[in-house]
Amino acid sequence: MQENRQIFCIIQFFFVSLHPMNNEKQHIGQLFDRIAGTYDSLNHVLSLNIDRRWRRQAVRQLSNSKAQTQSSSAQLLDVAIGTADLTIEILRQRKASHITGIDLSRKMMAIGEQKVAKLGYQDLVTFDYGSAQAMPYADASFDAVTSAYGVRNFADMNEGIREMHRVLRPGGELMILEFSYPTNPLIRWSYDLYFTHILPFIGNLFSRDKGAYSYLNRSVKGFPYGEAFADHLRAAGFTDITITPLTFGITTIYHAVKPAEGSILGGCLRN
Repeated sequence: MQENRQIFCIIQFFFVSLHPMNNEKQHIGQLFDRIAGTYDSLNHVLSLNIDRRWRRQAVRQLSNSKAQTQSSSAQLLDVAIGTADLTIEILRQRKASHITGIDLSRKMMAIGEQKVAKLGYQDLVTFDYGSAQAMPYADASFDAVTSAYGVRNFADMNEGIREMHRVLRPGGELMILEFSYPTNPLIRWSYDLYFTHILPFIGNLFSRDKGAYSYLNRSVKGFPYGEAFADHLRAAGFTDITITPLTFGITTIYHAVKPAEGSILGGCLRN
């Protein structure tokens, strides 16, 4: 049985690696470097600033009991920290005493460092360059792990999720904010029209990089959402998963816990 599962994983990896979007994901840091200068402003304009509200709602789902206890400090990891919008919201809500962020885009993080310093949070945030699929942190290093709009860009989503599970302490929280697809047919049609035609056009107009925004469209369409994504979290060992769709299902908050007693990893076995 184990041998058959390993053979299946090898075949699955071979076919997945041939997909053109997965080739783009191998160079995801360079893609975001190209649009770093306009990323924040375009995000806020194109979402009518709703993205700020989404982050606020997502952060509210995190516990803050440790952050408010003088004898213990909450160490949080923000995966795909980018320009640090989620990190800043976490600090505003006092949900962590220190945040470590990791990303493959140096230019996005450079902007994030400037924003953090401007708000006086520079001593509370550490920026690390690296991949979510091979993070340089010890097991059980963090009280909470978060990621906003980064998981769908992982070259190997399941490996990234397993890494999140590994570095999270037993009993720790995972919070992921990601795009999803609306279930209402009219909203879904409008959503498709926007992401397929309007977003790449405006992205090209302001950032001069239509390819990057076309990729963003494809990455949203190719990402499993709702219960399908929750299944990937369960396979990695997470439990107590809650799914909270926002704004007609355009985006979704996933909150999960690493069991205090540990868990057995599901899916393909690791070496």
